[in-house]
Amino acid sequence: MTRYLITIAMAILLAGLGAYVYWIELPTERTKTETETTKRKLLPIEQQEITGLTVHSESGDVALAAKDGSWRIIAPLQVEADTRVVQSMLRALALGKITRVVEEQATALAPFGLEKPSMSVTVLAGSRQETVSIGDSGPISSTLYAMRASDKKILLTDLATKDFLNKTLLTFRKKEILPVDSSQVERVRLSYPKTEIVLYRGAEKEKKKWSIRYPIEASADQAEVRTLLMKLDDLKALAFVDPGPQHDEQSKRLTKPSIKLMVYAGGADHTIKLYQPDPASGEAFAVTTPDAPIYRINPTIVKDLTRELFTLQDKRLLGMDGDDIAMLEVKTRETHYTLIRQNNVWVLEDAPTKTLDQEKVALFVSRVVDLPAEIRIVKQAGPLAPYGLTSPTAEFLATGKDGKAMGRVVLGMRTGGLVYAMGRGLTGVFQARSDLLTQIPSKQDLEKVPEGT
Repeated sequence: MTRYLITIAMAILLAGLGAYVYWIELPTERTKTETETTKRKLLPIEQQEITGLTVHSESGDVALAAKDGSWRIIAPLQVEADTRVVQSMLRALALGKITRVVEEQATALAPFGLEKPSMSVTVLAGSRQETVSIGDSGPISSTLYAMRASDKKILLTDLATKDFLNKTLLTFRKKEILPVDSSQVERVRLSYPKTEIVLYRGAEKEKKKWSIRYPIEASADQAEVRTLLMKLDDLKALAFVDPGPQHDEQSKRLTKPSIKLMVYAGGADHTIKLYQPDPASGEAFAVTTPDAPIYRINPTIVKDLTRELFTLQDKRLLGMDGDDIAMLEVKTRETHYTLIRQNNVWVLEDAPTKTLDQEKVALFVSRVVDLPAEIRIVKQAGPLAPYGLTSPTAEFLATGKDGKAMGRVVLGMRTGGLVYAMGRGLTGVFQARSDLLTQIPSKQDLEKVPEGT
């Protein structure tokens, strides 16, 4: 009985000890940790609470205000701000930690770069505000001296120089000239001094492919169009000429655009004109609307957005997509056969019972379908004998599911690593890579080898 009483007493003691740890020690430790964390925070305001800020620097003050999840500059100009730049700086400030209190009561500020700080930030959150002055770099890398207006302590922080110094009005201005995401673009009109190209994106969910509507109707080179759209994303201002006398004077020089872009996205058209008044000067400008700034841009963007029709055109010679092919006739000087697709299985027309290696056939067909023209020799086909196209080295004829011959590629004389070629997909004579000539399998090569042999 005595043994059981001792066990019960020990259990009660342990339970009491556990309750003390859970209800007294842990909350005390948590409170201590939270207090220490709060003390280490540089900014006593959470990032999501911030509604406005003013950046003070030698280049002038910039005041910003938040509205509906984005930021706007309200002084010295009223223009859109680069929300990502603003949020990046606020995030660095909100996450900034105090690594050491250097002086509780500041006496000499100059040794820390705080007598005339290179930058200070006043943060607003409703009726609350705090100003943080940024001083010189600390004794180790990625540290800065700082001082809060609320307590005047000299603090060593883990703030990084790149997040705060050299911030000007230009830093905070929104620099994107095209106000839409290029992934939402549905139509692009490229107007040059002597020609024009119109690109459309298909509306079908499964095939949102780009095509050329003018000056010809043809499939577009999807990779080239995507590259063009990426260049539109890169169209950013390096500087601004805001409305005023300088704007009016500059406008007089911008008479004939090198490129006029009309971009349709989100149910609206957006027009941008690019100018190079004097290419030798290295200057280039973009203009949108009369009341908008004139944007100074990188002159290379003018070259990047200048495209020939051939560059944007789908350069695959066959003129058909692989999924649309029902029959593919292959003719070379050594072999001649026809592949037929039945229920997504390829067979030989003259030996339908033979089992073919489907992966090998699919790879070969894709090589024929995707063979692109590399160099245009002549725009309109004339005499073909000089290119070896009257007596072809190889010829491929594709028939669609409706029984109509829809695709054709003819390969002629080889020169170096290229071969002269013609195709239904493009008008003219071209040179293509000659690799395909060595990748044409014989009928025996296409047969599936039984396992174990």
